[in-house]
Amino acid sequence: MAAQLAERVIGQPESLDAIIPYIQMYQAGLSPEGRPMGVFLLLGPTGTGKTRTVEALAEVLHGNAKNVLRIDCGEYQMEHEVAKLIGAPPGYLGHRETQPLLTQVKLNAVMSEQNNLSIVLFDEIEKAAGSLQRLLLGVLDKASLRLGDNSMVNFERSLIFLTSNLGAREMARELRPEFGLETATVRSIDEGRSAAKRLEVVAVAAVKRKFAPEFVNRIDLMLTYQSLDAAALEQILELQVRGLQEHLDRRLGERSFQVDVPKKSRQFLLRRGTSVEYGARELKRTMHRFVMQPLAALVAEGRVAPNSVVRFELNASGERLDVLPGRLAA
Repeated sequence: MAAQLAERVIGQPESLDAIIPYIQMYQAGLSPEGRPMGVFLLLGPTGTGKTRTVEALAEVLHGNAKNVLRIDCGEYQMEHEVAKLIGAPPGYLGHRETQPLLTQVKLNAVMSEQNNLSIVLFDEIEKAAGSLQRLLLGVLDKASLRLGDNSMVNFERSLIFLTSNLGAREMARELRPEFGLETATVRSIDEGRSAAKRLEVVAVAAVKRKFAPEFVNRIDLMLTYQSLDAAALEQILELQVRGLQEHLDRRLGERSFQVDVPKKSRQFLLRRGTSVEYGARELKRTMHRFVMQPLAALVAEGRVAPNSVVRFELNASGERLDVLPGRLAA
C-alpha cells in the first residue's frame, strides 16, 4: 500500500506513512469501536497534494479515485445551507423535498467489492459555517450522525479527511526565500527539516485560532504537507506526461501515437505551471494549454499519422512550445 500511494502522491512520504497504520489497524480488526477509523486534518500550502492523497487512497483501496464521498465546504458557508447535508426535520418547510447528502446509502455507495471502507472528504473545512463544524462533533467523536428524519448514519467504517488552507499565506512567506527550481536543489537536509517544522508551527497555530478546542481534540492526526522541491515537481510532470500517453492510447487505439517532451520543454512547463502560491496546482492547466490543446488541433486536422512521434520543442523565444509531428516510432 505504501508503494502504491507513493507512486501517486509525490513528495509527502511522512504524511502517507502516518495514514497507513490506521488502515492496517482496521484490517487487523483492532480499530476502536464507536469512532471513525481515522480522522485526519490535512494542512499545508495549496497544490502540495492534500486532496490528491484522498483520491489516491480511493484508487488503492477501491480501484477508482471517485469512490470518495466529497463535501465541498465552500457550498456550506451559510448556516441554513447545512440542512442540505442532513435534511430538514419533520414540521419544517421542505422536509420531504430536501434529500440529505450524508446518508447511509451514499456512504455505502463509495465502498467497493474489494474493500468495505468508506472515504469521506470535507474539503476546505475552514470555509464551513459554524453549524457544520458543530454537526461534525458527533461524527468525529461517536461516528454517528442523526438526520432530519431521525435516522442514524454510522461512520465506524469510515476514514474522514478534512483539508484546509489555513495559514497558507504565512507559509508562503516562510517558503518564498527557499522556493524555486534553482534554490530547492541546494537545500540541505537540516534546512529542509527546519522549514518543515516552521510550516507545522504556522499551520497548527492557524488551526487553533480558527477551531474550538473540542473540535481539534477529535482529530486523530494533523498532517502538514511540505512544499514540493524540484525533484518532486519533475516527478509530478512525468506522471502527467505518462498519463497523457495512456489517455491517447486508450482513446485513439490503433490511431495512437507517441508524445515526446524533452528536458528543455519540461523545464518550460515547470516554470509556467508551478509557483509558491499554488504549488503544482497550475501544472495541469499549463499542460492543457501548451500540450493538450495544440495536440488536439493536430489530431482534429488529421496531421498525425498512427504510430508516429509528436515532439514538443521549446520555441526560440522561450515563450511557447512548437509542435513537431512527423517520424514513425521505432
